[in-house]
Amino acid sequence: MRTDACPGEENVIPLLERVGRFTSRYFVVWVLAGSALALYTPGTFTPIADYIAPLLGIVMLGMGLTLSPGDFRRILERPRDVFVGATAQWVCMPLFAYLLVVGLGIPWEIGVGLILLGAAPGGTASNVMTYLGRGDVALSVTITSVTTLAAPLVMPAWVVVLAGEEITVTFAEMAREIVLIVLIPVVAGVVLRVLLDRYAPTAAKAGLSIFPAISVIVIVAIVAAVVGLNAGDVLGASVVVVLAVVVHNALGLGAGYGVGRLTKMSEERARACAFEVGLQNSGLAVALAVAFFDPIAALIPALFSVWHNVTGPALATVFVRRDGEPIAEYESAAVSD
Repeated sequence: MRTDACPGEENVIPLLERVGRFTSRYFVVWVLAGSALALYTPGTFTPIADYIAPLLGIVMLGMGLTLSPGDFRRILERPRDVFVGATAQWVCMPLFAYLLVVGLGIPWEIGVGLILLGAAPGGTASNVMTYLGRGDVALSVTITSVTTLAAPLVMPAWVVVLAGEEITVTFAEMAREIVLIVLIPVVAGVVLRVLLDRYAPTAAKAGLSIFPAISVIVIVAIVAAVVGLNAGDVLGASVVVVLAVVVHNALGLGAGYGVGRLTKMSEERARACAFEVGLQNSGLAVALAVAFFDPIAALIPALFSVWHNVTGPALATVFVRRDGEPIAEYESAAVSD
């Protein structure tokens, strides 16, 4: 096993970590800036739309790199809380999405994006917000892993059930795409992490330090592409569409925390459950919307990717202030989905 450090590691690794923390801390700023630029010059970013799926695969590879076999062993250590959190996400968010689409009268070509968002798994944002809010990070990571690995079955199933006659895409088509975008990159990331930890620990540390910055750049590019494709619709986004994003996110955060407390979870685990249910992998929803539906279907997931990076830190701050402690700084994880 190789454990020797490379020359200059003591300078390079801290620099990469600072870059990762900086890009993650101001993620919302980058998204807003990219979106504004895309509205000003849509054509600059629309070519990126053809590469949204592989770009998201890069983000998922990075997520896999943050996981280790120990994260999956936690499923056996705490099956009840993992089951409760994952089930709450699988059930609450898709149903909330469907009720909002029907109740607010959102056209299906736009509403299917909210259905996709509701059926999406958690992502790194939920893990980071759980950390910032003094929640149970191990539980958060485990629930994210479970819902991500189950996404090829759960997402197409909900879309077919809820959107039914309104769509032409099949369960198999969507499941295959999610396997390519999510499952294979995540598994590859886990395997790569194991190999790097064993044979090139310095490279592993460097990769984990810089991947947050890469993830932020990629997700900003994806959001900018979607905004560019829908520039006119974004500028004219109705109050109803914005309301759907805000209410869906609020219902998820509230339901997650409520389910946690009702099932006798500790305060730390209930907080993790809140973020897992309320913060979705909007990047995956965007990719699937562009791949299988009209680009306008990506509008709601794109708006959500900005909004949940406002409400997530806000709720984390509320939790921490309740504890009477200062809010933590972002560490090396990217808030990118």
